[in-house]
Amino acid sequence: MPASLDISFVSSAPLSGGLALALKEKDGEGFAGAASLDPQSVFAKAAATAKFTGKSLSTLDLIAPQGAPVDRLVILGAGKGGDLAAHDWLRLGGTALANLKGAAEATLFLDADGLAVDGRKAADLALGMMLRNYAFDGFKTRRKDEDDKPASLRIVIVTAAAQEAEEIFRTDALPVAEGVLLARELVNLPPNILGPVEFAEKASDLARLGVEVEILTEVEMKALGMGALLGVAQGSARPPRLAVMQWKGGQEETPPLAFIGKGVVFDTGGISIKPAAGMEDMKGDMGGAAAVLGLMHVLAARKARVNAIGILGLVENMPDGNAQRPGDIVTSMSGQTIEIVNTDAEGRLVLCDALWYCKERFKPSMMINLATLTGAVLVALGNFHAGLFSNDDALAEKLLLAGQDSQERLWRLPLGKDYDKLIDSRFADMKNSGGRHAGSITAAQFLKRFVGETPWAHLDIAGTAMSSPADEINQSWASGFGVRLLDRLVRNSFEA
Repeated sequence: MPASLDISFVSSAPLSGGLALALKEKDGEGFAGAASLDPQSVFAKAAATAKFTGKSLSTLDLIAPQGAPVDRLVILGAGKGGDLAAHDWLRLGGTALANLKGAAEATLFLDADGLAVDGRKAADLALGMMLRNYAFDGFKTRRKDEDDKPASLRIVIVTAAAQEAEEIFRTDALPVAEGVLLARELVNLPPNILGPVEFAEKASDLARLGVEVEILTEVEMKALGMGALLGVAQGSARPPRLAVMQWKGGQEETPPLAFIGKGVVFDTGGISIKPAAGMEDMKGDMGGAAAVLGLMHVLAARKARVNAIGILGLVENMPDGNAQRPGDIVTSMSGQTIEIVNTDAEGRLVLCDALWYCKERFKPSMMINLATLTGAVLVALGNFHAGLFSNDDALAEKLLLAGQDSQERLWRLPLGKDYDKLIDSRFADMKNSGGRHAGSITAAQFLKRFVGETPWAHLDIAGTAMSSPADEINQSWASGFGVRLLDRLVRNSFEA
């Protein structure tokens, strides 16, 4: 298990003790915390030998440095201070944490010349530490080397903006960390542990933060006519659930923002079964629902001044004797009929009923759904952007900007009548797959038939929610993609 982090902020502290980290601006004269030292005597020779200039995310690690009252001093390059965006501070925090393996306590000095550190930047750096510290290893049996690892890591961050940083961290950055780590944990959990019922219980836990939570069972969903969602679930011994979460932080009369997540806790593909190789990764096919749950945690924990709805369609797609077949026709809650041509195109069946339910019940000002929906989006965009589809240019632009700010990046892909024709059916109103070509687009066209005139966006996060490349703030298989993106969207564009 990773060491638990205890992060605090102080306005001043001596450069002393066991382990110290300090920031240095690229080509700057000295490093943070060096006021009591002659920097030349401490690190100039080592820096010259290592060609260390303070380039962003580079490190200079000095063990028992001569003339310095610390056992170990790590200088972390911050790059050009004037060029640092919020995400750069997250990356600095993650890099700093990576240099603290095995430590029980450390002091981190931030106020280097040229960095202009304020409370927000210091809190973002601490957030980066929290995100980097996550590891999913609770199912591993105890290893011999664990006896030598400290159970906790105490980090004191020294900055003149300590009071402001402490406030922002506790009330703002820490809730974001909790939401992202919650999403990662849900995606990482094995499918025998996390079924639809257990996932719904995780949603119910948000009641302690003031979120109103309802859990609809298959009985209520059948009464509502959710034949598309229930058709996916009917092959599993595990019953489906629809989790409905309401955060009321805005004016009572203000229509809510709505976020809908695909929660297929495990996807075999059903009768149209997937190849065996890699099927274990389909425990992550609920990454959209995990992101929505993580976002609702963030909004409630930081007391966001918005009204927000979170809806999770929670099912398991299995191939037993009761499973739906290719050729079946189901009736969605909207009354539209759907020919099932591929039981592995199941996520859109879950989402279409959830979207219609949300639209009809809550009359939201906009809806955004997240789903690990198609492998085709990986072919198009790889692991570095999620696919964005929208019926509203203004909403799409807001999402793209939030993606740039958070570095959870999006790329907008087209919708249109020509693509929509590809899902017309000979036997029903539509079919659930348009075939191999333009697979991500035809999946989005399918969803668009259930949103009416409500401003809507669909985020296909199949390439970014799981098995995405490790970076400075995440070393986990599950990334928690979407939580910081949508929190940034709310902050930028909707929060009072």
